[in-house]
Amino acid sequence: MERTTRGWLNGLAGVVIFSGSLPATRLAVGAFDPVFLTGARAVLAALLGGALLLAWRQRRPAGQDLVPLALVALGCVVAFPLLTALALQHITSAHAMVFIGALPLATAVFAVLRGGERPRRAFWLFSMLGSGLIAGYALVQGVDAAPVGDALMLAAIVACGLGYAEGARLTARLGGWQVISWALVLSLPVMLPLAWLTAPASLEGIQAPAWLGLGYVSVFSMLVGFVFWYRGLAQGGVAAVSQLQLLQPFFGLTLAALLLHEQVTWLMQVAAVAVIGCVAGARRFAR
Repeated sequence: MERTTRGWLNGLAGVVIFSGSLPATRLAVGAFDPVFLTGARAVLAALLGGALLLAWRQRRPAGQDLVPLALVALGCVVAFPLLTALALQHITSAHAMVFIGALPLATAVFAVLRGGERPRRAFWLFSMLGSGLIAGYALVQGVDAAPVGDALMLAAIVACGLGYAEGARLTARLGGWQVISWALVLSLPVMLPLAWLTAPASLEGIQAPAWLGLGYVSVFSMLVGFVFWYRGLAQGGVAAVSQLQLLQPFFGLTLAALLLHEQVTWLMQVAAVAVIGCVAGARRFAR
């Protein structure tokens, strides 16, 4: 199997794994404080990632890699998990999945800003149209629907886009799974005290679904998914493989309906498809 094909398969595996993140987070925040959930998932993933780095005797990042790694940690380890967990206290995972459709666009924008690419004008037209569709969808739901949840999801998308773009740049120097592992280790001194201070007073009464949600976002969303994702980006190319993110809303909406029995309205589906179309157009004219 050629390298490019392996990249697409690894990238697809990463997208499928990430698609379960919001439904799993929705299960976990029913019993755990969002701040504790953010800290706990990062700590568990950091312990696993650190063990992998030690087992494979990976060299330490150079000084020039520390700032990009800090941005990966800020965007993917801290901001996105925390903001989505807070958002899911106000909105359903199916509702939040519509915003995930803008994640490839956010990644592309930061790739332009950080990577020095010069896209054509059509790229910015699709970019503004996609943002307008998201804003329009939120307004159609009504001002009193969940403005806080919508705002938190938008902030989460921006943070994650930054983390993805920085991680893709580092992959060429450090390797795919090493990037997220080092980012997790770098965040451990902050996330460990955070998890400790916000831990629930008692674990009694916490049901199995909440534990399963915590386990999934800790092991799969925070580490395993990135192993496949960054490996796919390295093998198949960032521009090509990143378009697989366009499938994530469809996978996520399906999981939300099957696992959480959430209602997936026709408006959600139309909005997701429209945003995905805009992102696809923007990616086509990114260079």
